[in-house]
Amino acid sequence: MKHTIEQLIRLRNPGFSFDREVRGGLLFSFFLSYSVQLLRGLKLVLYNRYAKGIALGRGVRFFYVSNMRLGRFVKIGEFTTLNATGKGCLEIGKGSGIGAFSRVIISTSFNHLGSHIHIGENVGIGEYAYLGGGGGLDIGDDCIVGQYFSCHPENHLYDDPEVLIRQQGVTRKGIRIGKNCWIGSKVTVLDGVTIGDNCVIAAGAVVNRSMPANSVIGGVPARVLKSRIDETESTLKVLAS
Repeated sequence: MKHTIEQLIRLRNPGFSFDREVRGGLLFSFFLSYSVQLLRGLKLVLYNRYAKGIALGRGVRFFYVSNMRLGRFVKIGEFTTLNATGKGCLEIGKGSGIGAFSRVIISTSFNHLGSHIHIGENVGIGEYAYLGGGGGLDIGDDCIVGQYFSCHPENHLYDDPEVLIRQQGVTRKGIRIGKNCWIGSKVTVLDGVTIGDNCVIAAGAVVNRSMPANSVIGGVPARVLKSRIDETESTLKVLAS
């Protein structure tokens, strides 16, 4: 049974294997829980969407499902909200997952629709995330993200002290996160930021400007701490010497 379940999970995560300490009772509980999530995923058929092995936790809420594109084996944690109200679509690629109690929302109002949210393939985002899509949000393939991640691709104008801030409008530039990034817990990314491929961002960082690929990033506001390329090259030189 263990081998069979392992093979099924590898359809979503090819590199998966159970720890040797996983016993029969734990395995059965996992299998039962995941089977229930797959059954919940079948409710997407009611919205004229094929289930494609989608797993849903308890209390997942959808709004404007016709504007969503969910890939095979997507997993959505319990009590998460997906709201695809926007000019573009809400897209989650094959094998990706959103943690419990998260909110993925393109638009927060109908008077100024947001752009889009595109999440690539095999992306894992932890619990309690807030992903906005006002100016557009793109997250590349194979990113892993800790809990309480937040992206805000929109800024409020506030230059005129005689006018209420909420009445001064917003600017929207969008956020773009490259492929194969590791983003720690409680990281915040602000509007106008582009993060290159293969970056590592330390827990608690507030990223308010763009960062080059292959960077280790941290701080408030965030800055480049070192380059992963330099570190790799130094290691190779030591090994070769």
